[in-house]
Amino acid sequence: MATAGKVIKCRAAVAWEAGKPLSIEEVEVAPPQAMEVRVKILYTALCHTDVYFWEAMGQTPVFPRILGHEAGGIVESVGEGVTELVPGDHVLPVFTGECKECAHCKSEESNLCDLLRINVDRGVMIGDGQSRFTIDGKPIFHFVGTSTFSEYTVIHVGCLAKINPEAPLDKVCVLSCGISTGLGATLNVAKPKKDSTVAIFGLGAVGLSAMEGARMAGASRIIGVDMNPAKFEQAKKFGCTDFVNPRDHTKPVQEVLVEMTNGGVDRAVECTGNVNAMISAFECVHDGWGVAVLVGVPHKEAVFKTHPMNFLNEKTLKGTFFGNYKPRTDLPEVVEMYMRKELELEKFITHSVPFSQINTAFDLMLKGEGLRCVMRMEE
Repeated sequence: MATAGKVIKCRAAVAWEAGKPLSIEEVEVAPPQAMEVRVKILYTALCHTDVYFWEAMGQTPVFPRILGHEAGGIVESVGEGVTELVPGDHVLPVFTGECKECAHCKSEESNLCDLLRINVDRGVMIGDGQSRFTIDGKPIFHFVGTSTFSEYTVIHVGCLAKINPEAPLDKVCVLSCGISTGLGATLNVAKPKKDSTVAIFGLGAVGLSAMEGARMAGASRIIGVDMNPAKFEQAKKFGCTDFVNPRDHTKPVQEVLVEMTNGGVDRAVECTGNVNAMISAFECVHDGWGVAVLVGVPHKEAVFKTHPMNFLNEKTLKGTFFGNYKPRTDLPEVVEMYMRKELELEKFITHSVPFSQINTAFDLMLKGEGLRCVMRMEE
């Protein structure tokens, strides 16, 4: 492309300080260095993680910063050493990577890349410790290696999944974070059998994608557990057959679920990050074969307490990161699940706004309205 090797000036939504509305600014985006790719973002979605780091209440504040990590785009140019991507390729950026060289990447059992594992505090590129974004020569920090709230961004090649160019980026962009996390937690880790019973704790976007996985796996009974009764109607679209609100019961919710299911559910997936929900999810699975999977990220002081007899009674507890998907190896096939109409994505996308209205997307999420708001870069 004619812009290769040159600085590109474009629009980006900059978070200047914690909790203040984002500001659309003209930024300079430097060319990609070794093992980096400059991507033209076409669609970006808002995920709760963006809001969490924008609020910056529980972690190191890094500002000014360009947030955003759930997106779809097209390769504009590549840096030295990049062989597997060329300009024009369609890609999904991912907040965690796959270098393909480390022990984790070489293991079939792990997706926790040593080099490119998520780092929420780093605001610069891993290669040279510099930012590729500037405004009037002053650096603007990156976010989880992606920074998709910009018309152009620079990303390490290991954090880009090359996908089918026929796939609509305004739909499959939501696979680059939350939807894959929940879906993979069910399909890759819980692995429910056909006609089994599955409980999903927390019916936000990640919980509903875990539920979508249960629906795709052929579970016959899918129980949604949430404190908000308004979530049940929406959950029915994702295969939910029963709804349990822990507030409606005097006994612990795990006891309610065990009674409902004649001894416990076959699989449980926890998507809230609340440690009590995690304990409930584990204790509600059936002895002998039950498996519980933890997806939600707990408070740093949280402690998981349960009686060891639960394990001796052959209940299994597992955890997952990004649904156990290796970003470059596995995400292209998740896109194909959508293309084959096995996975439904449209029902996750409840709002769509132009990029200039990004603060509207933040308002919707702060009010708890909808699941995913996709922003289109073209006005």
